[in-house]
Amino acid sequence: QVQLVESGGGLVQAGGFLRLSCSASGLTLINYVAGWFRQVPGKAREFVASISANGGSTYYADSVKGRLTISRDNAKNTVYLQMNSLKPEDTAVYSCAVSRRSTVVTAYFNYNYWGQGAQVTVSS
Repeated sequence: QVQLVESGGGLVQAGGFLRLSCSASGLTLINYVAGWFRQVPGKAREFVASISANGGSTYYADSVKGRLTISRDNAKNTVYLQMNSLKPEDTAVYSCAVSRRSTVVTAYFNYNYWGQGAQVTVSS
């Protein structure tokens, strides 16, 4: 049974930082592209970042470029999202996902497994 479990969310002031982790079980992470998405109630799910299976390629949404960094440790079956210089508009539920595609992908329908999400709240 595949499980993705996010951790590290919480409340932080604007300008602060958080690091989200996504621990995978039931699969071998090195075989998958990984990504992070976020969603605010009443709005569509938004792509945040994606990383290739070996970690050599990444892609970011313009809104987070230069502030958020995706990385992975395949030996630990874990994907990370380092979030710096946080803004109130970054407030959302952040979910990790993995895809069998061979390259980084941004569309949610390309992802095969999803975590339950972690709340990130940035106060002004």
